[in-house]
Amino acid sequence: MNKEARATVDPKIVGLVLLLLLLTTIVISAIVGAYDVSPSEVVRTILRRTNLMGGSPSDPVADELIWYVRLPRIVLGVLVGASLATAGAVMQGAFANPLSEPGIVGVSSGAMAAAALQIVTGFAPFGIWTLPVAAFIGGLIAVAVVYSTARFDGRTEVLTLILMGVALNAIAGAFIGLLAYVADDSSLRSLTSWTLGSLSQSTWEKVCIVAPTAAIGIIGAICLSRTLDLLSLGDRAARHVGVNVERARIQVLLVVAILAGSAVAVSGIVLFVGLLVPHVVRLFVGPRHKYVLPLSVLFGSVVVALSDVLARNIVEPSELPLGVLTSIIGAPVFIWQLRRLRSRQGGWA
Repeated sequence: MNKEARATVDPKIVGLVLLLLLLTTIVISAIVGAYDVSPSEVVRTILRRTNLMGGSPSDPVADELIWYVRLPRIVLGVLVGASLATAGAVMQGAFANPLSEPGIVGVSSGAMAAAALQIVTGFAPFGIWTLPVAAFIGGLIAVAVVYSTARFDGRTEVLTLILMGVALNAIAGAFIGLLAYVADDSSLRSLTSWTLGSLSQSTWEKVCIVAPTAAIGIIGAICLSRTLDLLSLGDRAARHVGVNVERARIQVLLVVAILAGSAVAVSGIVLFVGLLVPHVVRLFVGPRHKYVLPLSVLFGSVVVALSDVLARNIVEPSELPLGVLTSIIGAPVFIWQLRRLRSRQGGWA
């Protein structure tokens, strides 16, 4: 049996550790920055802003900073990390491919290209929901193109999947570059920030936009846990036990598009979270998706929230783009996993 297929740690223990890590990361993110605040001030601000406590803030600057800057950013980081990690876990299970991830196979780029088009044109028929809708449609188109091209003789080819992702990333990058060329100054700043990945423009309004779509995508993924377990065994085995493989894959595509679209709509492209997080989770709890998916939600939240803390503070007073930081960390892991897969399969053929 593959070492990754054996659960070595009780999933409840892993979940508890990840929950404690997430809470610790949230506290650190709230108190650390160019303007340090105390944990008690964070608690008092939350209680006052939610009408659970009266009185005036002892530090008005800290009160404004915590409520309008840091807390929305923390919540968005949690939502983005949970969405990307869940999308990666779903894709890896559905395609029985350990290299599947929304950013690697072009889904995030497709969502970003559609969102960039909306930013530059200003076309907003759905009001504040136009941006996530555009990102969802772009992600759905990208994942459909990759999936249909990578399918051959009843199976999904790993190499074709990766190469199509590379091609789509290149096409989307060129399209975004063209939009940047014709964009005005305001749109250009937004495009630059999103292309590199950032949570610097976080607001409570964005939280209200992305939270429902992220929740729908995560719940949809968890509902597919049993189906993903069967799909990860291969199409033939899944069909043998009665799974409608093509219908299941369409459901997966919709879930991934929702998750990637909701993340890209608020953070831009943040690569490698969906690739790295599910692998680490499987090393501890095994391949069963009823454990992998919820634990990926927690671990993904920790990874992005912690990365954002580093991005804000590692090069003070400037800010390192979140997508740059995750790529610096994730790219070596991707190369290692690629070589490991090639060694295990005895080549690409």
